[in-house]
Amino acid sequence: MRFDACLTQTQATADSCNCGLIFPLLPPYNARMEQHSRYKQIENHAEALGLCVMGSVVAADRGPKEVNNPSTKSCGPLILLGTGPSFWSQLQKAPEFSDGLPDPIDRWSSRVLTKLATDLGAEAHFPFDGPPYKPFVAWAHLSGRFFTSPSQMLVHDQYGMMISLRGALEFENDFSTPAPALVSSPCNSCESRACISTCPVEAMPEGGPYDVVGCGRHLAHSEGAPCLFGGCVARRACPLSAGAQRDPAQTSHHMQAFLANLPSATSHRKSLA
Repeated sequence: MRFDACLTQTQATADSCNCGLIFPLLPPYNARMEQHSRYKQIENHAEALGLCVMGSVVAADRGPKEVNNPSTKSCGPLILLGTGPSFWSQLQKAPEFSDGLPDPIDRWSSRVLTKLATDLGAEAHFPFDGPPYKPFVAWAHLSGRFFTSPSQMLVHDQYGMMISLRGALEFENDFSTPAPALVSSPCNSCESRACISTCPVEAMPEGGPYDVVGCGRHLAHSEGAPCLFGGCVARRACPLSAGAQRDPAQTSHHMQAFLANLPSATSHRKSLA
């Protein structure tokens, strides 16, 4: 249920009432406040972990059966969690950051969000568990807070193109969640269209597709150092990306991990050494 559903129910009652009085079809006040507090509780827990709520999907929008999740029976919302401004400093204090094992962020996410789900009475889902993989991109769009940019990359209504979804919490029982702030993509009113004009090798053209190979080759070359160590210049150029307040070290980590998973680009980089 969305917060704005209460207003819709009230207006519908007023429109059908001949006496001019409003008899809102609302839950009791205490119940509404409890639902609101539930969402705030999740936000507060996420923030304490260096995460943020990036969107929510009500059960009705997900449907009775989802791709790669055919057993969905919950009536509650799905809360999408991503990295917040303090994420990197939180991660640096975690054992996963310094144990020398692969995939420190994924392992941290699995440990921390599994415990959070247990504490809050939810089920945790992760974008890196699979195959089959959970439909995080579809969930992002269904939340109404993610949009497709001109370059075909996802853009968030608050954090721009600095998106790192770490997991989702699925709740069995329903409670209210905020309605999306925007009714249409922020890209529609963006004059700079920096996401398609800033890339030095034009790897993100308007309408796509993303030139993964070209991007990797650029990152592997010395000329790609600003992107590799400072973060993708095209994503950083999105006017909304500043809202993520992301630590540059985190962005550098993601870029270097991306390059490491491109064998051809990695080989080319070694040949330049």
